Amino acid sequence: MEELTLEKFEEASEIVKEVTLETKLIYSEYFSAQTGNKVYFKPENMQYTGAYKVRGAYYKISTLSDGEKAKGLITASAGNHAQGVAYAAKLAGVKATVVMPTTTPLMKVNRTKNYGAEVVLEGDVFDEACDHAYKLAEEQGFTFVHPFDDLDVATGQGSISMEIIKELPTVDYILVPIGGGGLCTGVSTLAKLLNPKIKVIGVEPAGANCMQESLRAGHVVTLPDVTTIADGTAVKRPGEKLFPYIQENIDDIITIEDSELIVAFLDMVENHKMIVENSGLLTVAALKHLNVQKKKIVSILSGGNMDVITMSSIVQHG
Repeated sequence: MEELTLEKFEEASEIVKEVTLETKLIYSEYFSAQTGNKVYFKPENMQYTGAYKVRGAYYKISTLSDGEKAKGLITASAGNHAQGVAYAAKLAGVKATVVMPTTTPLMKVNRTKNYGAEVVLEGDVFDEACDHAYKLAEEQGFTFVHPFDDLDVATGQGSISMEIIKELPTVDYILVPIGGGGLCTGVSTLAKLLNPKIKVIGVEPAGANCMQESLRAGHVVTLPDVTTIADGTAVKRPGEKLFPYIQENIDDIITIEDSELIVAFLDMVENHKMIVENSGLLTVAALKHLNVQKKKIVSILSGGNMDVITMSSIVQHG
């Protein structure tokens, strides 16, 4: 098992500062009163590309050789990772190609193009886009960057833990969304390296609980299908390379129904004047499921890329 070391996490935390905005913790009076805990948010929805993904992408690029960079990068993503890679590649002066499913909202396609990436639309779902990206990487010699199942990418995402613990050294719980597991692997592994007492709880959509099912089975499994409004975490199969780290470092997994995300969206808009996308709201909805009192809890708001049509339908549901 390739190691995720403290040295690498420290290096990544310095390197990602070149591309991230400082997302200071936000204390929530509202959720603290509701839960009897001290609740803080880590607002990665305020990053320049609207999500944490730029961290892993930029750190990954920093680890590549000049030869690998010269070939250009390719990745697959339906959303935040696409924008993260495109933006990170632009800042690093590297050419990037992003394969996106044909169903990707036009806004996300255009944003990815605006960061200077070439976009290829292929397949109906992420998995099909990903297969096509592997094929293009082989045919044209691109350097493939996986959205989550890559230890360097996960190390970059772990920089979030470094920032949380520096700002709030006495944190008791960190809540982190899980799609494929890249964010969760980085955050939980570094948190346990820095202070094994910190509890790290993964949060998944009930209709896309691939990590929970994999942990139950003791090995990575593929869900037959996923149904959730949390598009950023609608993943059928978690990362193989990441799984041993999750097994070791995650204390529990909470699953959230779509209806709870709608309530959380409205709560965040009304009480914090913040737009958080559905996957980022998982950790807000999870606060009600934690059976603890008087603890310091940080919920990671992973992103805020939600288009107006989705927002209006959520408000109407709510």
